[in-house]
Amino acid sequence: MDIDVKTKRARLKTLFFSTLYLSTFTFGGGYVIISLLKKKFVDELKWINNEEMLDYVAIAQSAPGPIAVNGAIVIGYKVCGLWGIFFAVLGAVIPPFVILTVISAFYSIFKSNQYIQAALFGMKSGVSAVIVSVVWDMAAGVVKSKDALLIAIMVIAFILNYYFNVNAVLIILSTLAIGIARSLITRRIAKR
Repeated sequence: MDIDVKTKRARLKTLFFSTLYLSTFTFGGGYVIISLLKKKFVDELKWINNEEMLDYVAIAQSAPGPIAVNGAIVIGYKVCGLWGIFFAVLGAVIPPFVILTVISAFYSIFKSNQYIQAALFGMKSGVSAVIVSVVWDMAAGVVKSKDALLIAIMVIAFILNYYFNVNAVLIILSTLAIGIARSLITRRIAKR
């Protein structure tokens, strides 16, 4: 999809300020920002569709590094190529960098301040609610697909991780292998 220079500049600007804003006002880690990225780039801007977003979330989760940055990378690349990656990542890393710099400079004050501790404790509840919302949205997409294999994988992965404490890396690698095998089988069948 080729877009003119003026449109690309406008998209890069929107991409940068969107990731900057989301990264600035998102507490709770990468899983929280994923739902906000979906809301912004799928629901509001309509630059990507819901299925692509699920694929990008899977890529962001399985790649090494922070999910927020990985999400910014895949969305930035989809929207504006390499420049999109640069501006999306720049917007995503500036706020945590500034916040961590300030916190480290005043750590001893923050550590003993009861109001800051109370605010952080209160944020945990909000973060939990957002994470539940993300899981619910992602699971609903899988269930709506009515794909028995995907639903089975989702349920089995949850049971293995939650009840049997199976390492998430093993679950991700296993689902990756299942996905590759399924794709190869599907291609082989299609060629016949």
